[in-house]
Amino acid sequence: MTLPRLVKLVEVGPRDGLQNEKQTVPAAVKIELVHRLQAAGCKEIEVTSFVSPKWVPQMGDNAQVMAGITRQPGVRYSVLTPNLRGLESALALPRAAWPDEIVVFGAASEAFSQKNINCSISESIERFAPVVQAAKSAGIAVRGAMSCTVGCPYEGDIAPERVAMLAGLMKSIGVQRVDVADTIGVGTPLKVQRALEAALKHFDIDHISGHFHDTYGQALANTLAALQLGVWNFQSSVAGLGGCPYAKGATGNVASEDVVFLLHGMGIDTGIDLDKLIDAGHYISDFLQRPTNSRAGKAVLNKRCD
Repeated sequence: MTLPRLVKLVEVGPRDGLQNEKQTVPAAVKIELVHRLQAAGCKEIEVTSFVSPKWVPQMGDNAQVMAGITRQPGVRYSVLTPNLRGLESALALPRAAWPDEIVVFGAASEAFSQKNINCSISESIERFAPVVQAAKSAGIAVRGAMSCTVGCPYEGDIAPERVAMLAGLMKSIGVQRVDVADTIGVGTPLKVQRALEAALKHFDIDHISGHFHDTYGQALANTLAALQLGVWNFQSSVAGLGGCPYAKGATGNVASEDVVFLLHGMGIDTGIDLDKLIDAGHYISDFLQRPTNSRAGKAVLNKRCD
């Protein structure tokens, strides 16, 4: 078995991690978090989303955050734009503040699609198609987030065929790479491998990534299972921030610190400084007035106190 020698992480903490926090996180704190993450070596950061503040008030400062970041060469800054209005808002920013990549999101579950974005899977693809084309015309890359690829809070287990279908639809409208997401954290290694293999029918290994939630403590095992298939792109969230508002009991994304600790322990390069990443997690956890959800983060912070 040959494992990847290099793994690239998409850090989703500033967007996916913070979007459902009940307390308002000021733009200055979000900007500082992004700065700390890029200082730690993160090369892909999901910064914010351009959605109606009526639905996601935490992201209402999206323009301020994008304009306030001091960008580093070689870092890709992405945003969520679920519709044309969102993309138009992102493109209304000064050119220097444009995202490098936009993200559209669909589900492998019809019930979840209806609950999450109030339309069927096929309708969501029709809605995304003009967004994808407009972004690519503007020179912006497009990633597709595929949620509920192994389990759904409403439908239960999701067949790999559903994942393949969604991946094919994403490919057909011009999406360049996809995230295979275990949105509610019920995946186990073999189920995750089957979901990834289904996506691989339409996207090559360089253009799929794993996005695992740790609800049942399986995220690191699922990461290893993905590595065994040759997957070398993953999403994770600093301090384990985030969850899913439409998935009861989904406790959130796998912590970036834990993934980096795993990878470095296996001799796999990430380009990330673990200590600086832990500091970034401590910074945002301290602001939120709760301990980090990262086990590696807690262990290192406790050692520093000894």
